[in-house]
Amino acid sequence: MKRLEIILGKNQIKSLNEFYKKYFLMNLNQILLPIVYLLTLAIVVLGSWLFSRRLKNKGQITRALNMSLFLVTLPKKTKKEENEPPKNKKEIISVMEQLYASLDNIKETKSVFVYGQPSLVFEIATPQIGEEISFYLAAPRNYGDILEKQIHGFFPQANVLKTKDYNIFNPQGGTAGAYLKLAKSYVLPLKTYQNLEADPLEEITSVLSKLEENGEGAAVQILICPTLKKWRDWGLKIAQEMQKGKSFQKAKSMSGRNSFTKLVNQLKEDFKKGKKEKEIKPETQKQITPGQEEIIKALENKANKVGFETNVRLLVSSASQSRAEQLLGHLESAFAQFNAPNLNGLKAFRLKGLALKRLIYQFTFRLFNKKQSSILNTEELTGLFHFPSAGLETPKVKFIKAEAAAAPANLPKEGVILGKNIYRGIETIVRIQRDDRRRHLYVIGQTGTGKSGFLKNMIVQDIKTGEGVGVLDPHGDLIGEILGLVPKERADDVILLDPADLERPIGLNMLEYDSKYPEQKTFAVNELINIFNKLYDLKQTGGPMFEQYTRNALLLLMDDSSEKFTLMEVPKVMADADFRHRLLAKCKNIIVKDFWEKEAEKAGGEASLANMVPYITSKFNIFIANDYMRPIIGQSESSLNFRKIMDEKKILLVNLSKGRLGDINSSLLGLIITGKLLMAAFSRIDITQEERKDFYLYM
Repeated sequence: MKRLEIILGKNQIKSLNEFYKKYFLMNLNQILLPIVYLLTLAIVVLGSWLFSRRLKNKGQITRALNMSLFLVTLPKKTKKEENEPPKNKKEIISVMEQLYASLDNIKETKSVFVYGQPSLVFEIATPQIGEEISFYLAAPRNYGDILEKQIHGFFPQANVLKTKDYNIFNPQGGTAGAYLKLAKSYVLPLKTYQNLEADPLEEITSVLSKLEENGEGAAVQILICPTLKKWRDWGLKIAQEMQKGKSFQKAKSMSGRNSFTKLVNQLKEDFKKGKKEKEIKPETQKQITPGQEEIIKALENKANKVGFETNVRLLVSSASQSRAEQLLGHLESAFAQFNAPNLNGLKAFRLKGLALKRLIYQFTFRLFNKKQSSILNTEELTGLFHFPSAGLETPKVKFIKAEAAAAPANLPKEGVILGKNIYRGIETIVRIQRDDRRRHLYVIGQTGTGKSGFLKNMIVQDIKTGEGVGVLDPHGDLIGEILGLVPKERADDVILLDPADLERPIGLNMLEYDSKYPEQKTFAVNELINIFNKLYDLKQTGGPMFEQYTRNALLLLMDDSSEKFTLMEVPKVMADADFRHRLLAKCKNIIVKDFWEKEAEKAGGEASLANMVPYITSKFNIFIANDYMRPIIGQSESSLNFRKIMDEKKILLVNLSKGRLGDINSSLLGLIITGKLLMAAFSRIDITQEERKDFYLYM
C-alpha cells in the first residue's frame, strides 16, 4: 500500500476508491437484483406448481372416494317391435357410440384447478370369488344421476343398479398388470367394430370366461376424460397435406402440433425453396396412392368424431404369479384384434415392482394417469367397451333375468305394502287393497328368491294393524322370526301350535262338527277324502272301493252327534262287527245303513269285508301308529275353536317343521288345519258380509 501511495499518491488512491464505490458497486447491485428477483420468482412458481400438484392429487383422491359404481345389465333377448326389421350386430353396438358422444358435455369448469377434469370409468370384471362377467360404470357422485338417465335414454331396457365395489385380487396369490397405449400417433385410428366381422367383446369376454370360479379374478378398466377440441385440427391438417401428395410422415412433420414446430418446418421449406429459386418449374400435383387415400380417409373419420383422453388397464390375479402372467397374455392378445396394419394399434406395457403397485393403486381408486393416456374417438371406444348385446354368446356374462317395468300411475295409496318398484332410480310404493286381498294372492318363485321375506313383511304389517292372521310354516324359521316381531299390545292374541311338542299335544278331531250345521259332516268327509287323495293319489293306489268304504265309515262315526269319535275308530268300524252293529242300530242315515248291512257285510270273494279291511286300514295305520300324530288326532275334543280365532282376530302361528315332524306328518297336519279353517270360514255364513272380520291365512 505504501508503494502504491509513492507511485500514485494519496489523492489518486482516494479517487480510485471513490470510483470503485460509485460505479462498480452500483453495477453489481444492478446485476444481483434481477438475479435475486428471478430466483424468488422461480421459487414462487415452483412452490405454486408443487402446491397445485399436491392439491390436485388430493382432490383426485377425494373425488375417487366419492365415486358411484353402477352395475349395468341388459336382457339376453331384446323385444321386437311390430313390423320392425331385425337389426344387425353393428347397428346394436353403435348405440354405445351415441352414448359416448353424449358424455362429451360432462366437464368441470369451477373446480378444474383442484380436481382436474372428471373421468368416467367403464369396467368389465370377474371377481376372484364367482364367475359372472359383469359390466360396470363408475362416475363422480354429482354426475351419477345424469349418467344413469343417459344410459336409460339409449338403452331403455337396461338395469342400472348402484352397487358395492368388487374385488379381483387373490390375497394369497400373484397379480399381473399392464396398460395399453396407441402404438403410433393418436391421429391414426384403430380398427373399430365397424371393420370387424364379430363382436369384439366375444374375444375379450372369452378370456374372462376361462377363469377359475374361486381364486382368479380379472378386469379391463377404461377411463375417459374430456380433452380439448384442438386435437382434431392436427389430424385434419395432416390429411390436407397428404391431399397434396405428401407421405404421412412428411405431412405430419409439416403440420406440426405447436407454433414453434410449424415455424421450424416453415423455415426449412423456405430455405429449400430459396436455393432453388432459379430453377423454379411449374409444380405438378403428385398422384395419391390407394394406401395414402386410405390413411387420409381414416384421419378424417377419426377427427370428425368426439374424442377422449383414455387410459386402458388390464389386471389379472391368480393363485400363482405364472398363471396370472399367462392370463394377462391372453387378455393382451384379445386386444390385438384392434390393430390395423397401415394405421394404428394398441401396445401393451407390462409393469413390475413399484410400477405395478402404482398401477394397482390407480386401478383401485380409479385415478386417471395422463402419461399413460391416448386420444380415442367414440367409434374406437365403442369397440373396446360396449354393453353386452343379445347376440353375445359368451357364457357367464351377466344378463337381466327379469326385465324391470315402470309402476302404473293408478296404484292404490292405501293397503298393505308389497314392496317398492324401483325403475330408473324412481321409487314407488306398491300396495294391495283389502278388496284385492279377498281374491287371494299367490307368491311363486324358486328357492332363495325371497318368498318367505315377502310374506313376513305382509304378516308383520297385518299384526301391527290389528288384523287376524294365521301362518302355517313347513320350515319353522318364519314362525320364530314373527314371534320376535309381535308388538307387546298383541302378545295375548298369539296362539302358537307346535305339534312336535309331545308333552303338550294339541287336539285336532277332523270328525268334529257343529251340530247346528249338519251339512258340515259332508264337508268334513270330503276334506278327509281329498287329504288322502293328495297324500296317496287314490286314482293309482286306492280306486273307488277305498273311497266308498272310507266315506261310509266316516259318515257312520259322525251320524250320532252325541258321541264324538276320531280317526282312531275308522279301523274299528271295519274290523269290529259288534262296534259297527252298535253304531248301525242308532244310525239315521239310510244310505249308510244299507251300505254296511246289504253290501259290505254280504259281499263275497275279493270284495268281501274281510278282504277290504287290511286294504283300507293300511292307509290309516301310518298316522294311527305314529307317535306324533296319535296324540293329536286321537283327542275327541279339538283344542282350538277355529271359528272363534277368526272372529276375534287372533294370531295363529303353526310350526309344521318338516325337520321335526317328517314330510308326511307335516303335510297331513297342514291339510287338517287348513280344512278346519276352511270349515270355520264357511260357517260364517250365519253373519252378514259387513259384520265378518277379515282373517289372513299365510301358507
